[in-house]
Amino acid sequence: MTTTRPTPLLDRVSWPRDLKPLTLEELETLSDEVRSFLIESVSKTGGHFASGLGTVELTVALHYVFDTPRDLLVWDVSHQCYPHKVLTGRRARLQTIRQKGGLSGFTSRAESEYDVFNAAHASTSISAALGMAAARDAKGDDYHVVAIIGDGGLTGGVAMEGLNQAGFLKRKLIVILNDNEMSIAPNVGALSGYLLRIARGQIYNKVRGDVASVLKKLPAGQRLAQMAEQIEDAVKHALVPGTLFEELGFTYVGPIDGHNVPGLVKTLRQAKDHPGPILVHVLTTKGKGYALAEKDPVFWHGPSPFKAETGEIAKKAAPPSYTSIFADTLIQLAEKDERIVAITAAMPDGTGLDRFARRFPERTFDVGICEQHAVLFAAGLATQGQRPVCAIYSTFLQRAYDQLFHDVCLMDLPIVFALDRAGLVGADGPTHHGAYDLSYLRVFPNMMVAAPKDENELRHLLASAFVTGHPTAIRYPRGSGSGLALDPQPKPLPIGKGEALRVGKDGVVVAVGDPVLPAWRAAERLAAEGGASLTVINARWVKPIDKELLAQLVKPGSRVITVEENAVAGGFGSAVAEALDELGIDARIRRVGLPDRFVAHATQAEQRQEVALDEEGLLRTFREATSAVVPIRPATTRAAS
Repeated sequence: MTTTRPTPLLDRVSWPRDLKPLTLEELETLSDEVRSFLIESVSKTGGHFASGLGTVELTVALHYVFDTPRDLLVWDVSHQCYPHKVLTGRRARLQTIRQKGGLSGFTSRAESEYDVFNAAHASTSISAALGMAAARDAKGDDYHVVAIIGDGGLTGGVAMEGLNQAGFLKRKLIVILNDNEMSIAPNVGALSGYLLRIARGQIYNKVRGDVASVLKKLPAGQRLAQMAEQIEDAVKHALVPGTLFEELGFTYVGPIDGHNVPGLVKTLRQAKDHPGPILVHVLTTKGKGYALAEKDPVFWHGPSPFKAETGEIAKKAAPPSYTSIFADTLIQLAEKDERIVAITAAMPDGTGLDRFARRFPERTFDVGICEQHAVLFAAGLATQGQRPVCAIYSTFLQRAYDQLFHDVCLMDLPIVFALDRAGLVGADGPTHHGAYDLSYLRVFPNMMVAAPKDENELRHLLASAFVTGHPTAIRYPRGSGSGLALDPQPKPLPIGKGEALRVGKDGVVVAVGDPVLPAWRAAERLAAEGGASLTVINARWVKPIDKELLAQLVKPGSRVITVEENAVAGGFGSAVAEALDELGIDARIRRVGLPDRFVAHATQAEQRQEVALDEEGLLRTFREATSAVVPIRPATTRAAS
């Protein structure tokens, strides 16, 4: 006799409507199946992992209680949205996540009607959800709006601004605080400790209930209980930190177990009936259900493909990353200059400052997900003679644009900005590309901007940044360097000076940053195949630009091709054109860079191929741009160099 195995619940659930007939016990079983599916799937593709494992039960409960997509779920950051994608018709495509042509690793309005707001930067959900709630009320509609934000996201200033306005407007709004004591790295700051005290406040709530019960059983106990209520506010303010949210105008509920499905369903149903803003505090475990991720959620935040059974990740031999070389160089410089301090906005591992912190713990500051504060904090340090380094991903520095202008450049403070992940970043896609820093930084007076062609030059440009006497940004790409031998000591390079890598007679290529070496190789190949012989300049500095070198190598009427891994609009190519105009050199300029559109997620190699910023693409561009100058000759004939 054969035993028929029951069909997994997950095979019966493709959409939120499929959850509605299930019992609470079945929802718990489904949660286990979703978690197992995520482990199996992400182990093959890589991607955001620990965060999604921690929100499985919460996601199931949200889609069970609410009528999505009519009711709106607004995910903060949204790197925890894989369970949400599984339950909203995308389970079969999860194997394509973060791959070219596949699902986004974050919520995407273009991808699904269940994704009501694009997110990938932190702290945005509450303000966006409040806007949706206000629009709902203006239309006279009655759907629910729910913001789901982590305790790390709540450290961002804009989240507090959203809470403040929501409490004032008194709109019907539900905020779910997913508290796992983590962002990518462990949370820091007073607010993180505050949330921990809220969790401990459960002790107070239990004692309060027990005392009230005992009092009411005593003679005149009812009067004693009423007297106790009169002094409750004072005691509450002293012992229960959750009153902060109540003071902001929210009804606070929690903390509750974020892995208890019946408890979540009951609480969310009650929250639906609340007439005004309510905050539900949910305690979860990042990496829940996968022991290795629970033990080390930082490492398992976004792993490469791994063996699910063992957690083994196949590591390919690769040269050191730009990030690690930046960190090691900064340590070398800090050993000689005690004024150097380092600042990160909740990304110590991603920026390499975890290494610096181990060497100089008292000179390292993690300010949380607060880029504006990070830059202002650095400005305060700089006014007192310290030499602060803000290590921030290029895409995240955009969040502190006003501080760059008002609090740094206007006072000409010598702060070093180390911009990791500049240019195209791969699987994280458009929200994380560092595609605009050359454009948005060079417009400010006093700001200096540089980009190395390789990791050795990064070391020297970082040393240079400390001697400019001005705010100075060094931008460098994600990933490994070329593996070349490094000079033992970083030494300042001449400020604002580039170098000629090859000299030709048929035109000039002026490149900066990561595309320099591909451009040089493409020019070498073009000459070898009998095409034009091009001069190639490694600019190094976007601002100040090396006008002397341009005047020396660019002649009136020359063909000039600029190359950058930055938006063409207002970027390095524009800086070259402006410089040639100031020099009075009338040249034919072609600017090559990122197009005026968002480049979708894929590998970095695929993205560079797509926008023709790899060696092959640049070779095609050089051929086309110079075809009228020098006709292509047989490959056996070589152009003079």
